[in-house]
Amino acid sequence: MGTRFFNAGSALLAFDVHGEGPLVIVAHGLTMSRAADREQALTPWEHLAKQGFCVVAYDARGHGETAGRKEPDDYRWENLATDLLALADAISPDEPVHAIGSSMGTATILHALVQRPERFRSVALTAPPTAWETRRLQQRAYEATAAAAESMTLDDFVAASAAAPVPEIFAERWNPGPPSIDMDLLPSVFRGAGLCDLPAQEDVARIETPALILPWATDPGHPLSTAERLTELMPHAELEVAEDIPTIKGWPDRVAAFFREHP
Repeated sequence: MGTRFFNAGSALLAFDVHGEGPLVIVAHGLTMSRAADREQALTPWEHLAKQGFCVVAYDARGHGETAGRKEPDDYRWENLATDLLALADAISPDEPVHAIGSSMGTATILHALVQRPERFRSVALTAPPTAWETRRLQQRAYEATAAAAESMTLDDFVAASAAAPVPEIFAERWNPGPPSIDMDLLPSVFRGAGLCDLPAQEDVARIETPALILPWATDPGHPLSTAERLTELMPHAELEVAEDIPTIKGWPDRVAAFFREHP
């Protein structure tokens, strides 16, 4: 199906729907979009549509086909969580949903779980981002990126991204490509990301929703320490670490099995 739009109040969210069955909402990472995720083909979540699920992928505000404002606060994870919850209410008003996140999307889902845990059956949290003790350095990096982006062309930004250090696990297939964000909006999005952290650890510890936590190794921006701490805190969490790309590409099958275990 083609792109649909949902008015979440301060954002008109672009989304699409594939398959039939229990609903799964997919939340992408920073500078990505549902189209970029599919083009990258690292985790083809749409394959869940062939396994009896209805997959709803959407573009976060400021990303892809969802417009945004030059307001850094708009891109705080707790505000992105409000968008996700509004979408869940609209497409599944009477039943909870499953959800899959990647990095920023994982953070969005965690904030949504703290706000309204009853909206979720189970979740898959991939590439959990820096958090708590490790977050400050990442926040400074986002501010530096925002400042640099103010005087960059798109080609400059893509070249700088390509020259950045690459996590060992992706050394043989690193191709960041252009961001799924307009360049005039990019500084605000990165500044918003720099304002964020995961929910307080005591709030995370109260999340009863079953969670499959799927980090990949060797990535300082998505350290195993975050995934391990989430697993310790969340009473119904399972941790599986990917050491190579074939394991990551197999995540859709693993997530489908996990969701079937938690109908």
